[in-house]
Formats: sequence, structure tokens, C-alpha cells
Amino acid sequence: MPALSVSRVLAKLEPGGAQLSVLRVTGALEAMGIRSRLLVGWASADGLDLAARMGVEVEVYGRGGDLQWRADPAFSSWLAPRLAGAAVVHAHMFGAWWAAARVVGDDTALVASEHNALTWPDGRPAADLRASLLRVDRFYAHGPGARRAILGAGLPAARVQPGVSPVADLDAAPLPGLPAPRIVFAGRLHVEKGPDVLLDALARLQGAPPALLLGAGPLREELEARISRLGLGERARLLGWQNRPGRYIAGAAMLVVPSRDESWSQAAVLAMALGVPVIGTDVDGLPETLAAARGIVVPPEDPDALATAIAGVLAGRRQTDLRGARVYARRFSVERIAATYASGYRALLAGARPSLQTAQAS
Repeated sequence: MPALSVSRVLAKLEPGGAQLSVLRVTGALEAMGIRSRLLVGWASADGLDLAARMGVEVEVYGRGGDLQWRADPAFSSWLAPRLAGAAVVHAHMFGAWWAAARVVGDDTALVASEHNALTWPDGRPAADLRASLLRVDRFYAHGPGARRAILGAGLPAARVQPGVSPVADLDAAPLPGLPAPRIVFAGRLHVEKGPDVLLDALARLQGAPPALLLGAGPLREELEARISRLGLGERARLLGWQNRPGRYIAGAAMLVVPSRDESWSQAAVLAMALGVPVIGTDVDGLPETLAAARGIVVPPEDPDALATAIAGVLAGRRQTDLRGARVYARRFSVERIAATYASGYRALLAGARPSLQTAQAS
């Protein structure tokens, strides 16, 4: 089998689920003999540190700020010489695949991924969005929201496939000395992840066990103030970004995913693999992840409903199918997901990608 290399373009690099997915797949593909070159639009210091700790070298454009939702022609120009002659380009997030689509050669297989529902903050981007999409040979949509948006923007349905993310540390053991029982949240401290909703729910529960909130992000100071204002004190602890969240999730009473937007939660799937009940919200693809009693689903933005579900799990009144959840979660090991992408890349190179002429006519 001929050697394969992938040029991977990432709109932004920071500690988060999408970035972890990219870095884990990159490392696993390297172990399979598939080299990756990682080109990044914008990176935070924590993101660069995360990549370095995972042994992945990156090249950063670094101008113009966060490129996740922004079409930046200058980023395209920066990418052009770096993508020249690439056999496969896999671009993650709108700002990356839009920029790559403008400059990749006709012989390059272009793969795109959206890890979240497309919510362009400044409105839908330029009119040439459709032209950029039509240059994409395969699109991995991580959740129903992303799929609807991409199909609505003009990508032929035959090119869209479900996005899959790897989950690591599926056999993690609890870190010694953690409180038991405990409630765990693991995710970016960002409004879309809803850690504030969890704090409001905890304030409604007298005698609930401590909650450990893992993650970093722009809401940290606001959450610290909220903990103080709600009188939660030691009942809610912000522990920062943790490279191995499974050590905190394993043995917990539950994992709570109070998101306002969530296409597919790596933290939820990790908890399932570890035999921990999951409570999540009815947003985007999260109900599909927690379907078949793999988890408990509550309305978003509803701390009363979340508090009731937490109390029900603690009291044993609400239960999940832990065995079914574990079977589901094991499908997402890093090695298995990396092999899925490797197979997809090779299929495109073997001639499974449609011609550009077919794309323009469809």
C-alpha cells in the first residue's frame, strides 16, 4: 500500500473537543504510517501547549484572530504554497475549509469537517460559500445541525457523511483522593457548554455532593463570581483544563452535559465507557448520543429540570442503561476512528471522488 500523507488545516487551536479530536487522530495516523502536516489559522498559548504535549508540530498563520467562522482570503493566500501538491487536505471548521477550497489543486482530495452546528456569528458568509462547498469531495458533519446547514448551503447529499470523533482513556481509573460521591462537568468554560446552568441547578439542591468542573475558557471569572454569589463554596470547584478527564469522571456519581449547543459530546461518551450515568440537554445531536436510555435528557436552559434529574440519579430513582452505553462508547476508540478516516482518504485517492465538472453540474 503506497505511503499517504495528509495536510490538515485547523481554523483555530485551543483546548477543546474538536481540537482534541484532530490531535488524537493525527497521532494515531502517525502510528499507522500516515504522516500529517498541521496548519493552523489561529492558536492560543494553551492550544499550542496542548499540541506540544501530544507531540504534534504546528505551523500557525496567526493573523486576524479567531478564524472559526470567518472567511479570510489572506489565510487562503498563506495556505496556497503550503498545500501545493498535497494529495489529501482535511480542513476542520468553516474558516479552514473555506480558505483551503480556494487554493487546493484540482488533483487534491479535499475533505472538510464541522464539529458544531454552523452558527456564523456575523451572519452567513460571502456568496461564494456554495462554490467553496462544491470543491469539497467529502464532508464530515458532526451532528444534525451541521448536516442541515451544509445541505442547505448547496453541498450534494452524496458527499456528506456522519462525523466521528475519537475518545481516549476508555479504561481510566479514578484519581486517588477525589470526593465520593461527586458530580463532574468536563468541557470548555464557554456559554455554549452551559456550566452556569449547572451551577444554578446545584444551588437548588441542598446536600448535593461536590461538583468538579474541568475545563478552561472565557467564562472562568464569571463562574467564580457565580459560585460565590450562589453560596456554593466548596460544593463547586473549578479545576481547570485536565489532559486526562477520565481520571475525574471514572467512579463519579454522574457526568452532567448542560450544553446550549452540542453536536456530539466526547465527555459524555467517555463517561459511558467508564460506566458513569450521563445527564445531557435536548440540543442538536446530544439526544442521539444519549438515545436508547444511554443517558437522561433534560431541556436546555432549565436549571430546575436539571436539578430534578440530578436528584433523581443521586437517589436511584433515575437510571441509565450503563451496559448499552458502554457498548456504544467502545465504538469510538482512537485507533478505530483513525482507521475510519484512513480508509476514507484512501478511497478518495483511489478514484472515489467526483470530478470538478460533475460538482459544478450537480
